[in-house]
Amino acid sequence: MGNIIIDGGRQLEGEISVQGSKNSSLPILAACVLVDGVSVIHNCPSLTDVDAAIRILRHLGCKVKREGSTLTVDSRNIVNCSIPEELMREMRSSIVFLGSILGRMGKAELSSPGGCDIGLRPIDLHLDALKMLGAEINEKHGFISCRMKRTKGAAISLSFPSVGATENIILASALGVGRTVIHNAAREPEILDLASFLNKAGCRVIVGKQGTVVIEGRRRAFSSEHRVIPDRIVALTYMSAVGAAGGDVLLRNADVSSFLTVLPVFEEAGCNIVPSKNSLRISMNTRPKCVKNIRTMPYPGFPTDAQAPVMAMLSLGYGTSVMVETIFENRFKHVSELSRMGARIKIEGRVAIIEGVESLYGAKVKCTDLRGGGALVVAGLSAKGRTVISNLEHIDRGYENIEENLRKLGAEIERT
Repeated sequence: MGNIIIDGGRQLEGEISVQGSKNSSLPILAACVLVDGVSVIHNCPSLTDVDAAIRILRHLGCKVKREGSTLTVDSRNIVNCSIPEELMREMRSSIVFLGSILGRMGKAELSSPGGCDIGLRPIDLHLDALKMLGAEINEKHGFISCRMKRTKGAAISLSFPSVGATENIILASALGVGRTVIHNAAREPEILDLASFLNKAGCRVIVGKQGTVVIEGRRRAFSSEHRVIPDRIVALTYMSAVGAAGGDVLLRNADVSSFLTVLPVFEEAGCNIVPSKNSLRISMNTRPKCVKNIRTMPYPGFPTDAQAPVMAMLSLGYGTSVMVETIFENRFKHVSELSRMGARIKIEGRVAIIEGVESLYGAKVKCTDLRGGGALVVAGLSAKGRTVISNLEHIDRGYENIEENLRKLGAEIERT
């Protein structure tokens, strides 16, 4: 994979476009399994996680073609209902294929997923919900086998608004019989995007504003065309980079409405933000200020995926910032690498206490997970001297052409 090398200390100036959302593309690609026809997906980023999803689709019998950022998926001749362990282990969100395969084929066999080790992501919520829809499930030695004829509508109340469980329920019941209602469902923009794709394909998914999702079962899904929403976490990572390194950047293709509740954090840190309908301008000409209290929460709260890059920005802040991670228990693994660059961060359970320093210093560091890799890039851009980042397979899971985009903004960054 090589290394990313950053000679830091340069302000960022110019404009770039935000890629399509990884967390939207993956469930939409899984939803293509339900379609008895051809799906055309625009604005689909070139990422290793997306590549893994494509390999799963091809294994199932789909024909997949990429032209630029457009993927064409022909799923008329699906022949397999199982996913081998080596494909499942490539990404954690591969579990979302369980609902779509079961909904299309009436049976599904797969193993537990792999991916970043940021904490437990138990799939009990997924399996319990599928049982309520009528599935017979057998778990043995890390493998899951599900069987049913057609899902039957049910009222399902989730104990936690899990994004993955919500997606799996939607996918499993889209071609089912009757009405399925999910209470305390996830409300992330990516859920809305999945529903939009399915509705274009002839399904009926209604996402309420108060955490209720209603799925009216349909006989079949047919060919359609869809454009993936912009990636809000990537936008927030580039915003963190500007907040840390300084400068003036215009982010095009940014859906500001999807992260409005996060903007006050950047404004409290001293960033000047000018949002518009499809873009956002952010500028910073001083060292960041501290932000007293940030708590990760399900949408519309502060996203856990933005915690690491924002922490890198706040490690340069005047005063002390506090971040509380409520979603995943291992999401502070990047802290030890930031500390190698001079950051002063103390961890107490799920709480990170960030004592801002005047400057960070270049060092050899390694990515611990996807968003932790984004944090190291943010830190390297602001640091004095040279930063060498390894274990880039994590960054490549979620950031498309990150070096090229940052070079457009004047950063001294290259991949070796």
